[in-house]
Amino acid sequence: MPSDDPAQALAAIRAAIDHSARLARREPGDVTLIAVSKTHAAEAIEPLLAAGQRVFGENRVQEAEAKWPDLRARWPGVTLHLVGQLQSNKAEEAVALFDAIHSVDRPSLISALAKAMDRQGKRPDCFLQVNIGDEPQKGGCAVADLPALLAAARAADLPVAGLMAVPPAAVEPAPYFALLAKLARDHDVPGLSMGMSADFETAVTLGATHVRVGSALFGARG
Repeated sequence: MPSDDPAQALAAIRAAIDHSARLARREPGDVTLIAVSKTHAAEAIEPLLAAGQRVFGENRVQEAEAKWPDLRARWPGVTLHLVGQLQSNKAEEAVALFDAIHSVDRPSLISALAKAMDRQGKRPDCFLQVNIGDEPQKGGCAVADLPALLAAARAADLPVAGLMAVPPAAVEPAPYFALLAKLARDHDVPGLSMGMSADFETAVTLGATHVRVGSALFGARG
């Protein structure tokens, strides 16, 4: 459970990331902590901002539009990541609002994002989402489809920052993280967005460059 003190919870998560990185002989500074603030109001987010956290994640464009313009005006330097599924018809809004998009998983979305980026002259980092456990209820491209999706993203001049995945629940995540890391190496992709509140330490030891932590910082969503 997170501490009642947001600054204390944040410090504990950062210390755990540092420890896991050092175990893997990695630099802790190479791991970005994304505080996933989905469903949490501005009042719950501001204590983390006051404690120095500047990288946040949201699941939905509409929710982010409702709270982040005001927060960003009052707290400079925020980087905002879209970590939930994105509909192609929301590409324009997503490009305008977010600095990174972690759920690029199909050619139609690549096309919509490329057009929005060209129109706006703004190019958020893109992570290609892989359905690493081949789960029909989850977003992400099949492992076998990744080469074609990556080729399409590069051809559209999307800034491909890495791969993203969510392993199946209630199983050991390490093999899935290791597979995603291998895919990234094989395809010369630098970033790995993997690991959440329950398994971010494992993800860091296996190469995560971005971990998406929500409940360990904010508590269970209401």
